[in-house]
Amino acid sequence: MSKTSASGPLAGVRIVEFAGIGPGPFAAMLLSDMGADVVRIDRPGAQRRATDFTMRGRHNLELDLKKPADVATAMELLGSADALIEGFRPGVMERLGLGPAEVHAANPRLVYGRMTGWGQTGPLAHAAGHDLNYIAITGALHAIGTGGADGHPVPPLNLIGDYGGGSLYLIMGMLAALLSAKSTGQGQVVDCAISDNVVSLMTMFYGVAAAGGWADRRESNMLDGGAHFYRNYRCADGKFLSVGSIEPQFYAILRKVVGLDDPAFDAQRDAAGWPDLRAKAAAIFATKTRDEWCVLLEGTDACVAPVLTLAEAPTHHHMAARKTFIEIDGLRQPAPAPRFSRTESAVQASVAHQSAATLLEKWRAG
Repeated sequence: MSKTSASGPLAGVRIVEFAGIGPGPFAAMLLSDMGADVVRIDRPGAQRRATDFTMRGRHNLELDLKKPADVATAMELLGSADALIEGFRPGVMERLGLGPAEVHAANPRLVYGRMTGWGQTGPLAHAAGHDLNYIAITGALHAIGTGGADGHPVPPLNLIGDYGGGSLYLIMGMLAALLSAKSTGQGQVVDCAISDNVVSLMTMFYGVAAAGGWADRRESNMLDGGAHFYRNYRCADGKFLSVGSIEPQFYAILRKVVGLDDPAFDAQRDAAGWPDLRAKAAAIFATKTRDEWCVLLEGTDACVAPVLTLAEAPTHHHMAARKTFIEIDGLRQPAPAPRFSRTESAVQASVAHQSAATLLEKWRAG
């Protein structure tokens, strides 16, 4: 199901990706899925696993950026590129002779995407870190977990920092800068710092807190599992069911189908009663298996869905109907997203370790 010619909305856009980990490669994958021509510059001898899906859809070029000739090759590619992605610590690209000043001197319209955890400036700019550290200073990590004030914050995979606050903000910034460059002829640097961007993701919650509506304890608020109508429940088989019946009309359906008949459930939004109502609801959900509850509730406006494992998710009837997962070379993986009505995205065929001459000839030919 892979293809060699791009047809997505970014067909014709050329991007040079300097090898990194985490949010940079995922951003490059998404851009490639949307049709961009992405060249990934790897260190000599770099290995790629077929199951490393975030590396799909690229041309791969091995360059030793400690060698002037290879730096010159990278600069030649950048001379005809639209954008660049790099995820090194601040100053590394400058020391290689590939910093914004040098690149913009050769190609003023290029968008220079810089992906870091802490940003290009600030006291922590040169410190090492990972997703968990970046989201820790934003307030997001503290808010996620169970057990109230005495509970532990739960690492939310690396979805909030690396991918939500990293890759997706990098893409948003780069596409905005590409639109600007198209109209002005001038590129710019996109300083994409995960710590900045996760704070941006938390805008709604900082607004709720400013209004006095946020209890600074885990599992004590409506969207953190504190509310009995917005949390996960263990079922009779040990599996879990997600319940998100926020709106009164949806909550009414939940109560009717599940049998939450106790008049105490009438006070849906009274946070003082939530702990007791959570316990009462938990006892009822524990009387049936997850799938038995799904027969009764899934697809209704009660806003209920099964909590699936990575093995279960691809075969869920909704995922299967929408072909949310695809198979390439015998390996099942997430399909490109989002979907476009005219310029359909698709996974491009990766080309491993091409020669610099081949790539330069291809880009010169347009």
